[in-house]
Amino acid sequence: MAYAITQTCCNDASCVAVCPVNCIHPTPEEPDFGTTEMLYVDPRACIDCGACADACPVDAIFPVDALSAAMEPYARINAEHYADRDVVAEAADPSPNFHRWAPPVFDRTIPGDLEPLDVAVVGTGPAGMYAVEDLLLHTNARVTLIDRLPVAGGLVRYGVAPDHPSTKKIGDVFARFHTHPRLRLRLGVEVGRDVTADELAARHDAVVYAVGAAAARPLGIPGEELPGSLAATTVVAWYNGHPDVPADAVDPSAERVVLVGTGNVALDVARILTADPATLEGTAIAPGALARLRSGKVREVVLLARRGPDVAAYTRPELLALLGRDDLDVVVDAHDPRTAAAIDAAAPTGKAGLLRGVAREAVDWSAPPPRGTRRVVLRFHSAPLEVVGDAEVRGLRVTGPDGDVEIAAGRVVRAVGYRGTPLPGLPFDEVTGTVPHTGGRVAGRTGAYVVGWAKRGPSGGIGANRADAAETVGTLLADVAAGRLPVRTRRPPLLTALASRLRRKG
Repeated sequence: MAYAITQTCCNDASCVAVCPVNCIHPTPEEPDFGTTEMLYVDPRACIDCGACADACPVDAIFPVDALSAAMEPYARINAEHYADRDVVAEAADPSPNFHRWAPPVFDRTIPGDLEPLDVAVVGTGPAGMYAVEDLLLHTNARVTLIDRLPVAGGLVRYGVAPDHPSTKKIGDVFARFHTHPRLRLRLGVEVGRDVTADELAARHDAVVYAVGAAAARPLGIPGEELPGSLAATTVVAWYNGHPDVPADAVDPSAERVVLVGTGNVALDVARILTADPATLEGTAIAPGALARLRSGKVREVVLLARRGPDVAAYTRPELLALLGRDDLDVVVDAHDPRTAAAIDAAAPTGKAGLLRGVAREAVDWSAPPPRGTRRVVLRFHSAPLEVVGDAEVRGLRVTGPDGDVEIAAGRVVRAVGYRGTPLPGLPFDEVTGTVPHTGGRVAGRTGAYVVGWAKRGPSGGIGANRADAAETVGTLLADVAAGRLPVRTRRPPLLTALASRLRRKG
């Protein structure tokens, strides 16, 4: 019986590396790697060895015959990825493994007499930790790992929803490097406040910045700054106990909440706001947030999408997780006939096709949410025009096929993406919200490198950072081999300098 990859796939390709018959795709060498929602096992080639399940850092791989009822669709999703693929190769070679192996690639040159490097990595999220892993496992570098927060983990700790404990498990994989003999971990140190980029450069051969993209993109509509209008980044940080966001930052006392956006973050927020608080006990949710949810009144969350259900921003695994909730009703707003047409015409496992069995309803948005079970309403082909209210939010005016519509709501949450912010001492592109670079090499700053969302923008999940980090570390090592790193004056280690500075402040 074959294995299948399921909802929590992180796309970091740990499973690809251990598969003895090359039946998991796309691989990092293939052009569609990083663009698919997840990785897929070919059931025709799988030999049921289980190596992939052992290697998966987020427990996303199971034998097909062991899939739970909620996970059963993944057997078909994995198989359908390979429909009509490799037909020519299979006909020429009818053996079980008909996926061609990619030729070996050796794209790094490391001098045999390389002196141990001193490298600082700023940021303990996935991007920074994949860079740390690469440096510690493949070079003799000494790494100083820095984070401005008092707890390591970045978006694994403060961005993954608490009802996704399997996804959070990858944090344990990263944490094993915190005690590596060639790594020094310094938390609560902020570049620009406690140490400058110039000081880091002076005390290290290279500095890798993995500072992410923590700001929220605005909607750019009137009323967006009204009390009761929030960024999804604030809500996510609130329920994850981020130290920058107080426990009272989110007030879940409104019966209806409108979420502008249908990405995975929007679905995360919708699930948490509509969850039975008892099901969140024992998870990593912040105690203050859980207490507020217990007394909260949210009965309905509306997910607003400019485009149709066939091109919604969420991934199929996240939609399946939402549809699998037995304590939640999911409804499609039937206001626009294009929505029904897209659902009815879609393939069964397509984004729109997964909504085929979901109830459709012409919602009266002037009325309060119905009593009874909590629900999520998906409203497609509708754009936000104005957050309505005087002293606080009372609704959101949106487009409709027959004119504008006001959705009565006590809270509006914008979930239209993240954006990077400038870091003192580094160049910054205001248009893209990223650090200008070439292959990870920061423009105009020799010895400085960038990785993750600060490098490529807020796109791709956890696993996308592995290939991203490999490129940046490869660029760093190429610069070392070519003698392009600056010769630095040996100074006291950063930790010694910081400790001395903090004592003087005290």
